[in-house]
Amino acid sequence: METDIFEKRASLLLRDVRYRERTVDLVVADDGTIAAIGPGAGHDHEYDHAIEGKGRVLLPGLANTHTHAAMTLLRGYADDMLLQPWLAERIWPLEAHLQADDVYWGTRLACLEMVRTGTVGFNDMYFFMESAARAVDEAGLRAVLCYGFIDLGDAEKREHECRATEALADHVSRLANPRITTAVGPHAVYTVSADGLAWCAEFARERQLGVHVHLAETRTEVDDAISTTGKRSVSSLDEAGLLGSRTVAAHGCWLDEDECRLLAARGATVSHNPASNMKLATGRAMPYPALRAAGARVALGTDGCASNNNLDLFEEMKIAALLQKFAWNDPTALPAHEVLALATENAHAALGWAGGRIEVGAPADLVLLEIATPCNTPLHHAVSNAVYACSGNAVTTTICDGRVLMHERFIPGEDEVLEGARTASRSLIDRASAGTDS
Repeated sequence: METDIFEKRASLLLRDVRYRERTVDLVVADDGTIAAIGPGAGHDHEYDHAIEGKGRVLLPGLANTHTHAAMTLLRGYADDMLLQPWLAERIWPLEAHLQADDVYWGTRLACLEMVRTGTVGFNDMYFFMESAARAVDEAGLRAVLCYGFIDLGDAEKREHECRATEALADHVSRLANPRITTAVGPHAVYTVSADGLAWCAEFARERQLGVHVHLAETRTEVDDAISTTGKRSVSSLDEAGLLGSRTVAAHGCWLDEDECRLLAARGATVSHNPASNMKLATGRAMPYPALRAAGARVALGTDGCASNNNLDLFEEMKIAALLQKFAWNDPTALPAHEVLALATENAHAALGWAGGRIEVGAPADLVLLEIATPCNTPLHHAVSNAVYACSGNAVTTTICDGRVLMHERFIPGEDEVLEGARTASRSLIDRASAGTDS
């Protein structure tokens, strides 16, 4: 294998790939966009590297619209628990001992897993996000990064969260990396005060940033919001000015039909996270049929590895489709082509990216899947197999912004990332056990 294919973005020819049930060539220009696609398209273009696509299915690169990437370090740490004890007794006490280096290695591990399973970008909310930005920059992926803003009604803590949010926005701006942008990240209406929500909305408007928030994940959240404010969670976000075309609201399990219509009217995206919500037993499936009927945009996310426990969007597509069919007693709900759109075109659009589709001029965010493997045998319908039969293990090549990040399942530097993440996880657990931050 030619190793210089990984070194920098270059013009590429993907030869004889299977796309929409036919065999085509796809040419990637050296600016990272798709220059041509069609039978024999490679004959009319020069290219630096050729990738043999025979025996491969071509799909747009997937995008994960809700995760906490560095929580890869917590994978398997606290399973089979109720949501609030899981957070209060296991996750939050451990996160109190997080350091910047933990977030760097946890995010590098997440990026590695995403590259391996065909995800080219993600929407992330966590802490020490300058370290997350460094990890994304090195990994070559796209990301929208936000600091998880939690003030719990405390004015002094709110001031700290405001400064941390500003610092991340300034840091990412200085990076000048077009693959990495910032959003504002009010965690949820039950962890952020009305003043905190208002500040987040104003800062997002001032800096022209997106918004990333948890919304209507549990019935308890909705009931508590009504009892304390007299309003449901969506109304609180709307009155604060946090709902708009650049808002991604994760979960949405307990939305009612009026809220679905309001989210559609505001142009917000709801990120469906079925595996995490089923594992934590949030009690209800996100109402996809109501959101779809209202015209709201829905995309797909995995949530963090502490509650999923992986970042495989191929697996998430299948779970999403099956959950919606089961929950609403309708085998036609969320068919394969629609759930693929949730993970590609809808997800890219929600995050402000031009990719998620394969056409001339679009960013070359692409994945290739193995055909000669059980999940793709026989291959009656490639999209159906991708959604219902395959996992991310079928991915052989991942390309982001025209740069090859994985080819024939090889990722440069993988061993270093795995060892760094293992070391960081052990150190975090040791510090938490000892009750120290040093």
